[in-house]
Amino acid sequence: MSKNRIRVMLVDDHAVVRMGFRLLLQGSDDIDVVGEAQSGEEAVRQFQELAPDVLVMDISMPGIGGLEAIGRILARNAQQKILVLSAHEDVMHARRVLKAGAAGYLTKRSAAEVLMQAIRSVHKGAVYLEPLIAQAIAVEQVSGTQNPVDALSEKEFKVFIELAKGKSVQDIADVMSLSPRTIGTHLYHIKQKLNASNSAELAIIAIRAGLIELT
Repeated sequence: MSKNRIRVMLVDDHAVVRMGFRLLLQGSDDIDVVGEAQSGEEAVRQFQELAPDVLVMDISMPGIGGLEAIGRILARNAQQKILVLSAHEDVMHARRVLKAGAAGYLTKRSAAEVLMQAIRSVHKGAVYLEPLIAQAIAVEQVSGTQNPVDALSEKEFKVFIELAKGKSVQDIADVMSLSPRTIGTHLYHIKQKLNASNSAELAIIAIRAGLIELT
């Protein structure tokens, strides 16, 4: 491998997806895939050993998921460049990952050339946002519109998504390494901020915001 090539690590819980992106990137003249991980936990464990220039990561994965993984990775190496490659096409997830410290956000519908362009941009130190998402964020800022979910803190947002997916307080506590009592406190604040009385209403709010899909 040439020293001038961009070293990329792929993080996605679907092996077929990782294989597809690996094949796409192998067609590039300046990008090498140096490793893969199937979960946020595995990415946190492996990224320092593999030393990728750019970490290309999904955020919807079992376990701690991508958002928590971004925080843990950057806590270990604040200079690590992370490009999120997600199936979510909503503005809210894009804002959240950028706030968490990721350097870019791209949807999985993007063409191979766009993915390569995003990796190169992030590697050079730029922030890359898919054009349609960047436009939507700009429109929101101009119009001053805000979704109530935006009022949630980072931890509250993570708890909210897991609750909306049907996870129990104990399950979330185990994954986030917090006590059930702490998760319960987050749940109380989430319900207050979103004016929801139960988990079913939280799920409806998440679906309407495009944060989770009906299965």
